[in-house]
Amino acid sequence: MAHVYADYKDVDQQELERDIDAIKETIGGRTQEDFDHLLKLEIWGRLATIFGFALIGTVSVLSVMSDNPSTTFYWIGGFIGAILMGVGNVGRWANVTHPILHGAYDKVPNIPYRYTKKGYAKGARRWIDWMDWIKPDAWAFEHNIMHHYHLGEEDDPDNVEKNMVWLHEAKIPMIFKYIFVYMFAAVWKLAYYAPNTLRILANKERIKRKEKPSSDYELSPFTKNGLELWRNYILPYGIFQFVFLPALFLPFGFDAAVSVFMFLVIAEAIANAWSFLVIVPNHSAEDIYQFSTPHKNQGEYYLRQIMGSVNYNTGTDLIDFSHGFLNYQIEHHLFPDMPHSFYQKMQPIVKDICKKHNLEYRQESVFKRILMTVDLMVGKTKVLRVDGI
Repeated sequence: MAHVYADYKDVDQQELERDIDAIKETIGGRTQEDFDHLLKLEIWGRLATIFGFALIGTVSVLSVMSDNPSTTFYWIGGFIGAILMGVGNVGRWANVTHPILHGAYDKVPNIPYRYTKKGYAKGARRWIDWMDWIKPDAWAFEHNIMHHYHLGEEDDPDNVEKNMVWLHEAKIPMIFKYIFVYMFAAVWKLAYYAPNTLRILANKERIKRKEKPSSDYELSPFTKNGLELWRNYILPYGIFQFVFLPALFLPFGFDAAVSVFMFLVIAEAIANAWSFLVIVPNHSAEDIYQFSTPHKNQGEYYLRQIMGSVNYNTGTDLIDFSHGFLNYQIEHHLFPDMPHSFYQKMQPIVKDICKKHNLEYRQESVFKRILMTVDLMVGKTKVLRVDGI
């Protein structure tokens, strides 16, 4: 018989708050060791990108210059290079940008300014720190504020079920809904995150002006926000990644440049699919809770982070790196401004607290969770709801 966990309303939120807050004293303060851990993750990601691009360039040039090129070497080498670049892309976002923009290392003694929330990816540093489709300050507001503090609510911009209502209601065979989701995963950073983070940031200003927030993307460059999307989100990364980098190989011939371009497109699709795999299932499936009202106190906030999140398998730094440390999503949502290294120490403590309060600590393979998430996205399943509390 399946274990029956505590109902939402029966959890002692004040005691839960005390137990969760006590973790801070148990773990201690941030140290140079935590920063060194970040630097290791950063190096892994950078090396993946460098070696991946070098491999793509090598097979592209050799295929043009060789009188008898090996098709097997070309395709295997190119795909390995694309995978490595995809790993580097996800690693830069999830393992480095994500915690830094939460301010996770701000309190490390003598931390370099460029690794602080205020200094990272600001101004010209964007091109060095986090060159991507997404503008750093827009993602920081969309993710750090709107998602974290409105988890599972109507105002959560990453509420998967709410965002996919249009697909649920589409009058098409279910098989085509599944096909759409898997195709969408290959382009979701450009198709979803770039315009959505801009929309959320623009809504912040609309609310300040006492205007109605927009629920629509502005994709046309002939509108104010559409022009901003193209000028500061799409074109900088698009031109660098798919024009400038392939053009470096034009001295070796047009075919070499086209080959590099092709593998960079594949690398981008891999980066999108990989990030989709580790990010989207964190808060979406039929066993994840959503909430009809804002939380009323810190204890309820902690309760919602546990009931509205799921972890994946955890273990070594390599396993955690491959998941972007998003396999500690429960711990991260309890303390979003802590270094990645803290979550490894914190996990057994959080598990014990959940056991004490009879709360389900969800932790399963990321591959099982993505299948559950896709079922939710196409409307085959529904989330659990806590209404009127």
